Amino acid sequence: MFARALPNFFTVGNLFLGIIAILFAFQGHWKYAAIMVIIGMLLDGLDGRVARMLNTQSDFGKELDSLSDVISFGVAPAFIMYVSAFQSTGIEGWIITAIFPICGALRLARFNVNPGEPGYFIGLPITAAGGILATFSLYTPHLKNVYIAMAATLFLSYLMVSRIKYPAFKKQEVPRILYVLVPVFFIVLIVSAIRYPEDLPKIICIPLILYALYGFKKTWELKRRRS
Repeated sequence: MFARALPNFFTVGNLFLGIIAILFAFQGHWKYAAIMVIIGMLLDGLDGRVARMLNTQSDFGKELDSLSDVISFGVAPAFIMYVSAFQSTGIEGWIITAIFPICGALRLARFNVNPGEPGYFIGLPITAAGGILATFSLYTPHLKNVYIAMAATLFLSYLMVSRIKYPAFKKQEVPRILYVLVPVFFIVLIVSAIRYPEDLPKIICIPLILYALYGFKKTWELKRRRS
């Protein structure tokens, strides 16, 4: 019984952190809110792996995971961005805040019906998009124009519902260079967490952005070769 419920505990933990992130955002603690989203990403990565390891996959767990992801990586990051950057805008800030979780929900619904191709996701996963938006919000006080943040939010929303392919690294062969880069990145991450704990969410934003741009770049190159 415990083994069957364990993956769902991780999923509910992800949902709980998403709700806490929203509460932190409305209290003006954007950094803590972003950290909640990051921890939620870790839990989201664990629930599926634990379910496969224990052979306890279920339709209930799949639906619960999608519902949790809409809150933790759709609604929560959108609210974080709204509170950190869009409050000074008008109706356009409301609309863009709403567009992001809507596109995230559409992305999840499409994935549940059609998971995509072996080794690839179709469209930027909502987990990555939400992580980018939540951590990017920490940079917004340094932006000269709020419309840069708006454009970034709309671009991430588009990537989620696009047909752009993104590698699912757990399902395909990992390039050899990553065996060097990944350990180096984690060493930098650990050192940064010790020396500059307040800047850790900003650092995590960088590889997430690179992942988002990677799929866009590869798809554009493929289309150019075909034309």
